[in-house]
Amino acid sequence: MNKREIAEIKRRFKKESCTFTRVCGCYVNSDKAKVVTFRNTFLNLEDEELHKYLEIANKTLSGKPGNSLLELPFPMEAEEEGGAQALLMELRSSQLKDDEVLNRFYDRVIETYDKVENYLILLFHDAYDVPMKTTDNLSLDDSEEVYEYIMCAICPVDLSKPGLGYNENENRIGTLDRDWVVGAPESGFTFPCFTERSTDIHAVMVYTKDAKQPHTEFWENGLGCKAIHTSTQKKMAFTSILGEALGDPEDEDVRDTMLDVQQGLSDFIEIQAETQDKDEPVILNREELSPILENSGIDEPVAERIADKFDAYFEENLPEADELLDAKSLKDNGLRMEKKELEKQVVQLNHKLEEAGLVNVDGSEVNVIVKVPDDRVATVRATFVDGQRCIVIPLEGDEETTVNGEKKVF
Repeated sequence: MNKREIAEIKRRFKKESCTFTRVCGCYVNSDKAKVVTFRNTFLNLEDEELHKYLEIANKTLSGKPGNSLLELPFPMEAEEEGGAQALLMELRSSQLKDDEVLNRFYDRVIETYDKVENYLILLFHDAYDVPMKTTDNLSLDDSEEVYEYIMCAICPVDLSKPGLGYNENENRIGTLDRDWVVGAPESGFTFPCFTERSTDIHAVMVYTKDAKQPHTEFWENGLGCKAIHTSTQKKMAFTSILGEALGDPEDEDVRDTMLDVQQGLSDFIEIQAETQDKDEPVILNREELSPILENSGIDEPVAERIADKFDAYFEENLPEADELLDAKSLKDNGLRMEKKELEKQVVQLNHKLEEAGLVNVDGSEVNVIVKVPDDRVATVRATFVDGQRCIVIPLEGDEETTVNGEKKVF
């Protein structure tokens, strides 16, 4: 599922356009016991409750594809009879009307989802009559197919914060009763995928709120799919590989080298983008990484160790180059290059001042005759400002400056 296909489904998560048929749920406590289960016709819900459920559904398809949203294909064994995919197919075909199937799914989540606090398992069923589209992407009234799918959201349930409030019954200010409140989903999935605007039962779109530590145990044991790394995990791993090979990241030389690598990645993406299709990802492999490391001044043995670890981590799933980019590092590198350019300009300015005779090589003062009404003599001198040696020229108005009998223009 790409961004456009995800957006097409999400656009319908509004009361006026929503076609959810049913919402079901199971509240699980910290002892992994089912506290309560429910099954409701979606459009019969009170408005406020309906909108809260729509917010949860919307969040379960939110985030950046490849990071918060990941498409996981089912391996062959998961699609065999009795495999993990079978239960999802049963949920979809039953339209969430079969309590026995629902309870088997809740049990699977409880067994495979690693969480010690209370949480709520929510399931939605929908049937989307997919409109046909012309070649210029205009929708027609005719339908191509019905995309029938289920969506699952796993939400934390926490006690509300303690506080003071008005107690109407006792007509006084006192402590508020604390309630168990359902939070935004931390994990979820949509099955089947909506690929090329059509049903794809061979993959599931998973959602994670925490891209650093997603619930991969549920992806593998609950859904039967092989977990893949999020973009955040890939970037963290790449930074760690560089740090282990180069040394202390607090060392200025190490830090500069890592910034050079980030700039090299950025330049590589820019060059590749000129030769590839707009939507084609720029993949980074060992052959492309090696010259980036070399151009960053990394010695060959160290670069080889980095490349070896890169191969080991990304063996089955090569990263897109922009997944490894660190926006903060690129910004820091830009500031570093600006500082270097300013230092270069200061050196060049000092050299020009020496050539003009405004300062001696040893930094001693030079007398300058300034043509002002009183024909006074001003002195150009070297001094320190904020720890930096500066040239001070005390001029007033639009004045000409003469040095050793020669007119100077600044």
